[in-house]
Amino acid sequence: MASAKKGDKVVINFAGTLEDGTVIDTTYESHDHAHDCGCEDDGCGCDAGPMELVIGEEEFFPQIEEALVGMAPGERKKITISAADAFGEYDEEKVFSIGRDQIPPEITPQVGQELEFTGDDDEVLEVTVVEVSDDAVLLDANHPLAGEDLTYEFELVQIL
Repeated sequence: MASAKKGDKVVINFAGTLEDGTVIDTTYESHDHAHDCGCEDDGCGCDAGPMELVIGEEEFFPQIEEALVGMAPGERKKITISAADAFGEYDEEKVFSIGRDQIPPEITPQVGQELEFTGDDDEVLEVTVVEVSDDAVLLDANHPLAGEDLTYEFELVQIL
């Protein structure tokens, strides 16, 4: 039976979880949005069916692509990706406060809300609202999964 190598286009199924077992992403069709990952609809990327990728083109986590090398269809593996290699360590310096007057009047900030700010150089900064007071809003520019180790269980479904 053939085994996968760098440059091969493959089809995989996977489930990504946090240390506490929370599902953060999966291709398995039996995924239950309401109970597993907190997704509210099918637009989350979960439950999209098997994923196609070319090994070595960094379309997914490089650690998973590397682990696919040598696998045969039907084979399964489980790896953990450290926070530093996934979405980075949590950085307290990326938490900052701005005045309410710096937020457009049509936006009413709420804790947990994700916002995008565009700077003078057209760079987009994605933030999450952490706290709201009468005159200030505390924002967090860390990725929502920063500081989290990720565990992925995956199966090589097919080599195309």
